[in-house]
Amino acid sequence: MAAGGAVAAAPECRLLPYALHKWSSFSSTYLPENILVDKPNDQSSRWSSESNYPPQYLILKLERPAIVQNITFGKYEKTHVCNLKKFKVFGGMNEENMTELLSSGLKNDYNKETFTLKHKIDEQMFPCRFIKIVPLLSWGPSFNFSIWYVELSGIDDPDVVQPCLNWYSKYREQEAIRLCLKHFRQHNYTEAFESLQKKTKIALEHPMLTDLHDKLVLKGDFDACEELIEKAVNDGLFNQYISQQEYKPRWSQIIPKSTKGDGEDNRPGMRGGHQMVIDVQTETVYLFGGWDGTQDLADFWAYSVKENQWTCISRDTEKENGPSARSCHKMCIDIQRRQIYTLGRYLDSSVRNSKSLKSDFYRYDIDTNTWMLLSEDTAADGGPKLVFDHQMCMDSEKHMIYTFGGRILTCNGSVDDSRASEPQFSGLFAFNCQCQTWKLLREDSCNAGPEDIQSRIGHCMLFHSKNRCLYVFGGQRSKTYLNDFFSYDVDSDHVDIISDGTKKDSGMVPMTGFTQRATIDPELNEIHVLSGLSKDKEKREENVRNSFWIYDIVRNSWSCVYKNDQAAKDNPSKSLQEEEPCPRFAHQLVYDELHKVHYLFGGNPGKSCSPKMRLDDFWSLKLCRPSKDYLLRHCKYLIRKHRFEEKAQMDPLSALKYLQNDLYITVDHSDPEETKEPFSRWRISKTQFKTP
Repeated sequence: MAAGGAVAAAPECRLLPYALHKWSSFSSTYLPENILVDKPNDQSSRWSSESNYPPQYLILKLERPAIVQNITFGKYEKTHVCNLKKFKVFGGMNEENMTELLSSGLKNDYNKETFTLKHKIDEQMFPCRFIKIVPLLSWGPSFNFSIWYVELSGIDDPDVVQPCLNWYSKYREQEAIRLCLKHFRQHNYTEAFESLQKKTKIALEHPMLTDLHDKLVLKGDFDACEELIEKAVNDGLFNQYISQQEYKPRWSQIIPKSTKGDGEDNRPGMRGGHQMVIDVQTETVYLFGGWDGTQDLADFWAYSVKENQWTCISRDTEKENGPSARSCHKMCIDIQRRQIYTLGRYLDSSVRNSKSLKSDFYRYDIDTNTWMLLSEDTAADGGPKLVFDHQMCMDSEKHMIYTFGGRILTCNGSVDDSRASEPQFSGLFAFNCQCQTWKLLREDSCNAGPEDIQSRIGHCMLFHSKNRCLYVFGGQRSKTYLNDFFSYDVDSDHVDIISDGTKKDSGMVPMTGFTQRATIDPELNEIHVLSGLSKDKEKREENVRNSFWIYDIVRNSWSCVYKNDQAAKDNPSKSLQEEEPCPRFAHQLVYDELHKVHYLFGGNPGKSCSPKMRLDDFWSLKLCRPSKDYLLRHCKYLIRKHRFEEKAQMDPLSALKYLQNDLYITVDHSDPEETKEPFSRWRISKTQFKTP
């Protein structure tokens, strides 16, 4: 077992097992000293099981305790049915007591894969002596499991490991004592509880929780409980809990103020394929271009959130030395310098010629209200060719623009013609705004190398201004929908595959597609994805839904905020339209990260009866978590509910008065569960007493 790499200031380590344990039908082809070299071209250089029936596992024992931080799996030089599609890794100081360190799977290719193992508890590193690999599924479901090569890396320096081992031993002892204390208190073994706590001086919990238990369970002092909860809320003890609660979406349709003149001129008309950006400092949304179902548009608008009003900056930007009418282009905004950039567009095959296929590139200055042509043809300047449905992000700090993907327009027939030549896709480019120079960072690649990226259209790309990474999700390549997810570190020029799209976590990741819209909140470390109507008519029936997903970057996990499974009919129900926007594609979504508000405008509802129809509705979306006031009210509700139950047992009349006067005011009357609960579960028969 080979190891590589150093961590922090720790010396390079080799985590070598001196014993290989065999259980079940798992067998070892080679002794440990013969497996220190990765042999991808040797099909016999592997561990193999005799069957594919779980449980089977492989345990590696290290020469000495170490902080095991990473595990790398080598593979055969070709795809293989015995590769591990799913597996888990456990670790611990002994074979009987292990902690899950990783749950993942390997791609069925020839590239090594490295995974980070859990090696910290409460930011403190803990050591392992045993590593247990548990195969769950092979790429050929009816085939046995094979592990070709394993490499562990981490820290084995005794000066680093020994303090971690001492801490871990103490931590395990404290956790065992805490479990005993919890058991004694739950079963009212008061003497044992007090004796153990006095002897060990280990606190079971936060002192305020102990005080709450004393007042609520032992003394039944409900008024004191409410005072204690109120103090906890005011002291911020619920803040972490609030940050971990699920969001609830709150859609609101925006009806802008009208101005003098023709009502239709007061706001942008119906369209799809337009572009929007937002200046979060001034709370202004900018909208340019799009397709109204008949023609491309060249109008340019600004919406003031504070004034709730649209202003038409230009009816035709081409007449003001700006870009011509277009759709499927992209825009990004430099908030520091108050400048907007736009690149790309779609052209019908009937109007394409060598002149029209030049990729023009414009910058708009907000303060001077002027357009500037930066390039007549970015391809001639070392940048991308004319593309559509690409993505573009701004790095204001370094004054750089990143653009990735998009379909390259050619003169060879319609892009929708399956008989046309193989479609071409644009790679990843960087534009230095100060030097006005382009650089190709990654070409479009079909390979599966660790630094290769596959170009696509209709994807999402977001820039995290704090960790300085681009995040790319979804999209379409030819007729294939992609659901891989990767990041690109713009400073180190490194690609990190977050998800290869092969894991079938049904219902736990956003639906693959072409029309999702995504935003990012660097402060919260969250990516937001709105999935709507599928552009593909064949897939539309199954994809007609609104759903909103959040990806937690730190926890590496997706969560679905809401999902509306109502099929979108040609005439959507009025109630759905009042509550949230109908499913659509070709719409635009921007996010104000300072004020935590999304804005959505327009799009194509995909009505087969009206193929040219486009939308002009405007919506805001706030993602709400429970507030401190809500938690305080709900805690009081729970305390008073329990108090009511006790009163109902002793004095029904007093209980009814308490229900009507004290419990009633803590009930959330907009919550059906709360409003019905006191009167259904604890209903007191009127025959027991006379109503006062």
